Amino acid sequence: MKKLLASTALALALTLPAMAQDYVPDPNALSGGNITVTYKDDVATLDPAIGYDWQNWSMIKSLFDSLMDYVPGTTDLRPGLAESYTMTEDGLTYTFKLRPGVLFHNGREMTAEDVKYSLDRVTNPATQSPGAGFFGSIAGFAEAMDGSAKGLSGVTVIDPLTVQIQLSRPDATFLHVMALNFSSVVPKEAVEAAGDDFGKMPVGTGAFSLAEWTIGQRLIFSKNANYWREGVPYLDSVTFEVGQEPVVALLRLQNGEVDLPGDGIPPAKFTEVMADPAQAAEVVEGGQLQTGYITLNVTIPPFDNVAVRKAVNMAINKDRIVQIINGRAVPATQPLPPSMPGYTEGYAGYAYDPEAARAMLAEAGFSDGFETDLYVMNTDPNPRIAQAIQQDLAAIGISANLQSLAQANVIEAGGAGTAPMIWSGGMAWIADFPDPSNFYGPILGCGGAAEGGWNWSKYCNADLDAMAVTADSMADPAQIADRMKMWSDIYMGVMEDAPWVPVFNEQRFTMRSPRMGGDDSLYVDPVSIPVNYDYVYVTE
Repeated sequence: MKKLLASTALALALTLPAMAQDYVPDPNALSGGNITVTYKDDVATLDPAIGYDWQNWSMIKSLFDSLMDYVPGTTDLRPGLAESYTMTEDGLTYTFKLRPGVLFHNGREMTAEDVKYSLDRVTNPATQSPGAGFFGSIAGFAEAMDGSAKGLSGVTVIDPLTVQIQLSRPDATFLHVMALNFSSVVPKEAVEAAGDDFGKMPVGTGAFSLAEWTIGQRLIFSKNANYWREGVPYLDSVTFEVGQEPVVALLRLQNGEVDLPGDGIPPAKFTEVMADPAQAAEVVEGGQLQTGYITLNVTIPPFDNVAVRKAVNMAINKDRIVQIINGRAVPATQPLPPSMPGYTEGYAGYAYDPEAARAMLAEAGFSDGFETDLYVMNTDPNPRIAQAIQQDLAAIGISANLQSLAQANVIEAGGAGTAPMIWSGGMAWIADFPDPSNFYGPILGCGGAAEGGWNWSKYCNADLDAMAVTADSMADPAQIADRMKMWSDIYMGVMEDAPWVPVFNEQRFTMRSPRMGGDDSLYVDPVSIPVNYDYVYVTE
């Protein structure tokens, strides 16, 4: 599948394989039943243009579909609502043929007009979508975003089942963008009827539909009997119970009352769970494209001094932090995780060296150190990690006051640029799609440094931004090696500027009840984070 998709840059036409060719149904799967999933916090929104956190990502993915999709449990692209597409030789024009007979949950058939409406909506500034920037290569994006044009000029309806998308430049990530939740197709009439409440009254084409949402208590998803992918979902329904403390959820799992603790294994209970063979047997471990990091706001003194930022990098004992989370990660040396294309092999990063860090601070004019604030999300283990960071900084003369706040408040401070330092734990970056560009634009690029953006370092290097555009314009498969080398160079440039302290790349651990069935990869799905509900099932 990867090879077929990679070959499209020079192909005039490519018909994507049907589902049967890229996914073999589980012969042991049983249809029917309900599972119970718990979360501590309620869900913020189920609007695919707005939802952007690890809790609602897989929920939204089960309610909606996009033109492209991924083979379950993998990062391999496959067809979604588009059964085929063609692409011009210059890589600038994509023509998608839609599947006929796909129904929204309200019973209406989906058409190309819905695709255009959805893409126009996500890039309409009034929507305030955090994912709007992903569509920057579509012709007319700038005009849509600044309000000088209504909709994307590059998206054209050819006929009810054909939509054409014109790009302003070749974009090697474009098909991945068309598989994002932000690209989900929604019906205009349902959005307009719900208004600001569409996130609470979602209507899509997905495997499940929303049957109930009692705020602060539960959400219930029901099987879409008219789903266009034959044979799935297996489950009749999924109940999400909210307001459940993670430790209580674990106890309920042990008692057979819960099937998936959505917040994962509580850190304080991890060693106990893994020491019990019966419980450990129900734990699924998987890699993820994730990096946990400390942001250093380059607009707030003294972090506007690169020597200070490098000294902070050398002050952090990453091995000790990994121990705090029971060894569920590996120390990071750079923004990209090791399994991401473009990762720079052999790069050691900034070695832990407090003495050298103190000397560098003194050379920068801070021999007596300084005082600052370190923001952290107030859920375990993040305050404990922040305390370790605080101790490491104190060892080189930096007094960091901990600001332990709710996730929303930390995100607000980061977006506003008022936080000098942030430990990203609980909000750390997990790739939206498996391409090195995804770790740059939103969290290190100049665009992400705008107010409200996720570039909490407020770091902007125009030269690296230009290199990033050049790299993502290299859509010819013959340029893949050169493109990955360019991305490696970009991230090495970032490390030279040191706006981050990359701390660790975390492994994912999911626990499930003994009655849950389906391949392990579905429970640590790299795309349907955290779980691919469409393909899991119960065995009794």
